[in-house]
Amino acid sequence: MTQLFSHTPLYVWAILGFLVYRGVLASRTRELSLRKLCVIPLVMLVLSLTGVVGSFGLHGVAPYAWAVGMLAGTALAWKLGNPRSITAFPGRGTVQRAGSWLPLILMLAIFCMKYAVAVTLAVAPAQVHAAGFVLTVCSLYGVFSGIFFGGLLRTVQVYRQAMGQPLQAAASH
Repeated sequence: MTQLFSHTPLYVWAILGFLVYRGVLASRTRELSLRKLCVIPLVMLVLSLTGVVGSFGLHGVAPYAWAVGMLAGTALAWKLGNPRSITAFPGRGTVQRAGSWLPLILMLAIFCMKYAVAVTLAVAPAQVHAAGFVLTVCSLYGVFSGIFFGGLLRTVQVYRQAMGQPLQAAASH
């Protein structure tokens, strides 16, 4: 186990630290600009896509499994997302989202999965051709990214709806 962690590049631990930091921030109700709100969904998208491309390439079922997972995760987040937990302030260009530990859990799940896949493929490189492994990993990467993306879409929808309302009406929700 010590060998495993000692051979992990330093930047991997920096990414983990960033994700934990952002996850703890997401646990608190706070007001953010739409630009800042896009950071984590984009980071998760990049992590999942680099996981797919880096491990399996863009050939075969890998990108399709990821895309199906992404659509499923987006739909799930859209359906289960609670628009009442979001308050938009179009005059300030911000939204307030209720705090949740779910982003931290999802970010750590993606990180751990990406790490586990890298270790698995280093120890058993033939897994890169195992259809069940590829489908499972790529689908899960897509689902996790889709959940973040669906949450972002839901927030943008609430913001856009509030743009047509006076600031006071948006703030009173």
